[in-house]
Amino acid sequence: MPISFRSDNDAGASPQILAALAACNEGPAYPYGADEWTRAAEAALTQVFERPLQVLLVSTGTAANSLALAAMCPPWGSILCHRQAHSNTDECGAPEFFGAGLKMVASASIGNRLDPAVLARELVSGRGDVHAVQPSGVTITQSTEEGQIYTPDQVAEIGRLCHDAGLPLHMDGARFANALVAAGCTPAELTWKAGVDLLSFGATKNGALNAEALIVFGEALAPTLAFRRKRGGHLLSKMRFMAAQMCAYLQDELWLRNARHANAMAQRLARGLGSLRGVQFIAPPVTNLLFVRLPSALIAGLSQRGFDFYHGGRWEPGVARLVTSFRTTTGEVDEFLAAAREIEAGL
Repeated sequence: MPISFRSDNDAGASPQILAALAACNEGPAYPYGADEWTRAAEAALTQVFERPLQVLLVSTGTAANSLALAAMCPPWGSILCHRQAHSNTDECGAPEFFGAGLKMVASASIGNRLDPAVLARELVSGRGDVHAVQPSGVTITQSTEEGQIYTPDQVAEIGRLCHDAGLPLHMDGARFANALVAAGCTPAELTWKAGVDLLSFGATKNGALNAEALIVFGEALAPTLAFRRKRGGHLLSKMRFMAAQMCAYLQDELWLRNARHANAMAQRLARGLGSLRGVQFIAPPVTNLLFVRLPSALIAGLSQRGFDFYHGGRWEPGVARLVTSFRTTTGEVDEFLAAAREIEAGL
C-alpha cells in the first residue's frame, strides 16, 4: 500500500468517532436534528467558542461554505476572496448555485493572503453602480490554500474593513483546527472576537467521517439559514450520526490533539527536506500543508517507490504538495525522508 502525503482527505476516521457512531446507533432518536446528540454538539460548540451561537450541521465543507456565502450575498452581489480560495477554485460553482447567481470575485491581492490595503479599495469598487455587481461580503480561508494562516490581528484588520463597509466576513475553516494550534490562540480570538460573522468549522479532514458545522456568530444572518439548508438538501433526517461525530471530535480535545499531531508531522517532514540539495519551500511550513520545489528526478524516484503526493498539474512543474494528517506516523515521515536521501545520493 502506498504511503500517502497527497491529502488529509485520504486519512480515515479517528477510532473515537467510529465508536461514537456505533454507540448512537442503538435505539430510536428524533430526526432532523431534534435528537440529544445534536443538542450536545451545539452545547459543546457554544462552550468552545465562549458565546451563544447558531449551529447548522452539514455533511460537506462545500455545503457549509455555499450556504454561508448565499446568506451573505444577494444575486446581484459579489463575494471578495483570495484568488486561490477554495470556494473560488474548487467548489464547481456551488456558491453561485446556492446564491442564485452571486459572483465570486478574486482580489488583486499579491501573496497567499488577502491584503487589507487592496481589499479596502475593492470593498467600495462599483458601490451603487447599477452596471456592477455589488460588493456584499468577504471570505477568507483558514488555513490558506498554501498552508499559511491569518493571525488574530490579521483577521481583525479584515474584519474591521468589512464591518466599516457594513458587510459580513466568512471564514472557510476546513482546516480550522490546524490553523488554530499554529496560531496559538483561542477559537474565539481567531473568529468572532476578530470580526468573523460566519465560520465553516471543518472536522472531516481532521478525523471525522463526514461532519462539518456552519457556525453563525452574526445574528442578522441567522434567520434564513435553516431554510436554506433544508431547501439545499443538507438537512439530514438521521442527524444524530453527524452530531455524534461532532461530539466525539470535540470531546477531550480530540480535534486539537489530531491537529497538533498533523502539524508536528509536517514540521518533521519539513526539517528533513530542508537538508536536501535543490529543495526550496514555496511558503514557510506552518500547518499540515507543505509546498516544496523538488528536483524532477527526486519527484520521479519517490513516486516510483510508492509515495503518493500531488505534483504538477494545477501547480507548476517541480512543485509538490505534501500533506500530513492525524494518521501520519513518524515512521512514514522517516521512510519518505530516507528514500529521498537515497535518491539524492544517486543523482
